[in-house]
Amino acid sequence: MGEATTDTSARSHPGKIEQTAESRAEELRAELRRHEYLYYVLDAPVISDAEYDALMNELKRIEAEHPELLTADSPTQRVGGKPAEGFRKVRHSRSMLSLDNAYSADELRDWDRRVRELAGRLPVEYTAELKLDGLSVALHYEAAENGGARLAAGITRGDGQIGEDVTSNIRTIRSVPLSISADRLKKAGVPQAFEVRGEVVMPAAAFLRLNEEREKQGLTLAVNPRNAAAGTLRTLEPSIVAQRRLDVYGYFLLIEGEYLAAGQGATLDALTALGFRVNPHRERVHSVEEMLKFIDAAEGKRATLGYEIDGVVLKVDSQATQQRLGYTGRAPRWAIAYKFTAKQAITQLRDILISVGRSGKLTPTAELTPVFVGGVTVSRATLHNADFIERMGLLIGDWVKVERGGDVIPKVAEIVEDAEHPRGTVHFTYPSSCPECGNKVVRVEGEADYRCVNADCPALLRETLLHFGHREVMNIEGLGEAVVGQLLENGLVHHVADLYSLTEEQLVGLERFAEKSARALLGEIERSKKAGLARVLMGLGIRFVGERTAQLLAEEFGTIDALMAASAEELERVEEVGPRISTAILEFFARPANRTLVQSLKDAGVDMTAEKKQRSTQLAGLTFVLTGTLPTLTRDEAKEKIEAAGGKTAGSVSKKTSYVVAGEEAGSKLDKARELKVPVIDEAGLLALLKGASS
Repeated sequence: MGEATTDTSARSHPGKIEQTAESRAEELRAELRRHEYLYYVLDAPVISDAEYDALMNELKRIEAEHPELLTADSPTQRVGGKPAEGFRKVRHSRSMLSLDNAYSADELRDWDRRVRELAGRLPVEYTAELKLDGLSVALHYEAAENGGARLAAGITRGDGQIGEDVTSNIRTIRSVPLSISADRLKKAGVPQAFEVRGEVVMPAAAFLRLNEEREKQGLTLAVNPRNAAAGTLRTLEPSIVAQRRLDVYGYFLLIEGEYLAAGQGATLDALTALGFRVNPHRERVHSVEEMLKFIDAAEGKRATLGYEIDGVVLKVDSQATQQRLGYTGRAPRWAIAYKFTAKQAITQLRDILISVGRSGKLTPTAELTPVFVGGVTVSRATLHNADFIERMGLLIGDWVKVERGGDVIPKVAEIVEDAEHPRGTVHFTYPSSCPECGNKVVRVEGEADYRCVNADCPALLRETLLHFGHREVMNIEGLGEAVVGQLLENGLVHHVADLYSLTEEQLVGLERFAEKSARALLGEIERSKKAGLARVLMGLGIRFVGERTAQLLAEEFGTIDALMAASAEELERVEEVGPRISTAILEFFARPANRTLVQSLKDAGVDMTAEKKQRSTQLAGLTFVLTGTLPTLTRDEAKEKIEAAGGKTAGSVSKKTSYVVAGEEAGSKLDKARELKVPVIDEAGLLALLKGASS
């Protein structure tokens, strides 16, 4: 492709060039769709992330050079980059009803009896599926010009009758195909226009990663994966949704508003043939005994699935029998959800332990008599902070009800007090000094946590080293807990910069380290020097500076020296940086030990630079609010142009707003601008300002 577009002998034949570009673009799109399907649907990747990125970047380059080749269903267009101002309400093609619940074998038997009585002579057998703990969506596909189908809309369940159009967010979910080939439609026996209903879930790994990031930023932790998935899907910024790594599992297929006539088992097979992710844990069952066997097996594997389930769904398989059974006012008679019992258990609180994290936060943990909860043995559970312990009135020796919060993180839910479970007798006193280094701990006004602020605290160093080597930070493979523990025990590392002065001789002397493993770790450490400024900023452990903020700071300042020299005002000019983050950055670099650490990293050859975004200062001091759809510019394009000229963009209108840029279907922001007498301009007015800024 590169040669075809630059070959001087072909310049007089633009048609030939375009044909070559078109052919290569289509080839790349097909290849990328295949790899997305293998990775996100089948969990069977055949190329590395780097190889995938290379294909994606080549396609982006072709589409940038030849915008007429860009298609709405291109893999490059998953993240549209246009935050919505709200979600349009949409009526469903047919009601998305809830299911009746069963909680015992007897209730299942009663339901099975009613089904068979109403079915008469029609066949009765069931498809048993896992009940995913997420939120339902309807995905609408329409005919594409190539004989296939393309994603037209993604709608939340809402109240079952009317949902919200979240198409821009659904498009970011990699397990949702943006287009489906004619061959797949033929194989599945499905026309070009159809609807898929499925469950949006947040995998356990993505949920834990989300909470780790929220904790770094000082934000409240998400309660459970279901709530996190629901909140994510209603986020007004598609790029954020893309980062959360949601999944969609299909379970219904509708054609012209009717369920597939072949039945539920055939529906799941058709969805698989179309390229949708379909849960593999399903089975045809014929009796209550077979249902219970499936339910027991599902509950047994619950802790190892990697996503949340809260029961099993049983559906009459035959569509003819479903029609005969019909519906009650709120649910189909032909389906039922068997709900697992709550993942709770009663055990005794033996002690309360305090651990010190990378940020110095003192976290209380309940030490429990081991108890089996939700498929795993739990011996420790989170107690959050001092306020939580005080509010609960928790005593050491208390009997407590433990649950796996969100079925992932064990927590103490409540105190149990009865004749069999008397109250404890020992009050817990929160430590006034750090259990690791003995220094006095502090509690900032307005915060719930106590913190150790001693930069030389060994606990801070241990957690900082582990964080520094994390794959999403400096990516030092092999720098795990065991290795970090040995490095600290042997006095080889006193801060992260010491990693870069380790020698093979030092490592070979440690337990389980041979020459090969020592050289491998040193090679990883050496490679990490090229990680760049954004990752170094994450690795330093500055409070509230996560991946996104680190990247924005790196692009704004370009070097660690420029960042360290920045004032609060300069920091707060950076997108998403407010007073809390700027204060944390200033306090971090004000400490001599931290400045010494930065210098040591420099001396070790760690790259602390980034490609700085070049910005004009012509619109400096002006704040713009964008509303509605502009004629030629996307929201992101307008935003980039404003910021490149030194201006700022904001999400809401206030007296400090300099201009509101209004397009078609401008919303309440336009009304607010008129109320506050803020100047309103259109795209032409914005472009005139930008032209003036560049002249």
